[in-house]
Amino acid sequence: MGPQKAAQFYLAKHPEAKSFRVTLYGSLAATGKGHMTDVAINEVLSPTAPVDIVWKPNEFLEFHPNAMMFETDKGAPWTVYSVGGGAISEGLNPTGLLPIGKDIYDLTYLEDIQNWCDTYGRTYWEYVDKCEDPSIWDYLQEIWEAMQAAVERGLEGDGVLPGPLNLQRKAPTYYIKARGYKQSLQTRGLVYAYALAVSEENASGGTIVTAPTCGACGVIPSVLYHLSRGHGFSDRKICHALATAGLIGNIVKENASISGADVGCQGEVGVACAMASAAACQLFGGSPSQIEYAAEMGLEHHLGMTCDPICGLVQIPCIERNAFAATRALDANLYASFSDGKHRVKFDRVVQVMKQTGHDIPSLYKETSEGGLAKGGEFCFSCDQL
Repeated sequence: MGPQKAAQFYLAKHPEAKSFRVTLYGSLAATGKGHMTDVAINEVLSPTAPVDIVWKPNEFLEFHPNAMMFETDKGAPWTVYSVGGGAISEGLNPTGLLPIGKDIYDLTYLEDIQNWCDTYGRTYWEYVDKCEDPSIWDYLQEIWEAMQAAVERGLEGDGVLPGPLNLQRKAPTYYIKARGYKQSLQTRGLVYAYALAVSEENASGGTIVTAPTCGACGVIPSVLYHLSRGHGFSDRKICHALATAGLIGNIVKENASISGADVGCQGEVGVACAMASAAACQLFGGSPSQIEYAAEMGLEHHLGMTCDPICGLVQIPCIERNAFAATRALDANLYASFSDGKHRVKFDRVVQVMKQTGHDIPSLYKETSEGGLAKGGEFCFSCDQL
């Protein structure tokens, strides 16, 4: 999504171009074909002029591992970075091509927002409501509808996911099997099915919601879909939960990173788990301190998770990680609900640790498909087909 958005901005500045050249660097080049980065760029630029895409997976630019440079026969080159969740940044040397948005939230640490909630007797979604334009609720309803649609399409999908791994869709089978179990096991199985459904939609190029990223898109929808269907929460309550989840994700994005290329999968699936944990805890009546605790556990217990997609595809281990993180989010909610919300390690501290841990992890374990599960083994021949 980031490269697609960048291509849209560049095209808007150079609509009369006769040719385009796009150079992809670092992790963006290493996983670009698996993530269909070239397809996204070509869909935007090729209707206007021919596009030459250059891949430089071994060359990393300073600001971020997901770098790209756009060039044309008219105008200056433009270097931009895909920093996660569809967001793009001009990095250390802004050119002014990107519009500068206003800061919406005056508080950027969860501790400060929690203190606001305690002072005024409010909860996190009410802080979002205070800061945002009223249109936020229509937007979140649109997001919720897109999440539900992704779950339902994924449950009806069948066949093999794109790419050389020949990975069969699992969501429909998990859904059918889950419904045959007694209630104690059915819940867990259905959450698996919902998470698999959305993640498989992502892997096949379907429409999903970055929550907070494409690779972690199955966690929040599966938890909220399950709670909506299984516990009867209204759309209004779900949108309030989404507001809290978004607040958690923005805090991480502001103070650390949600990019697997930057900090590993802890910044994608780990953050998604924290967001879903907070959303679930709020739905079940958690206090601000319990919601903070649920989010903290969701992220803390993913610390150090590497990003090592086989063949650069969001299939193995990404899809299963979404399913497990969804159930972990429900566990974090339950654990926090049993507590009084008091605990030693705060969410803001875990975000700092996640950032430092991510930067300490060698680059080959951060979305380059050069280490961990992606290296060697039975998939070598298949990956070479890319």
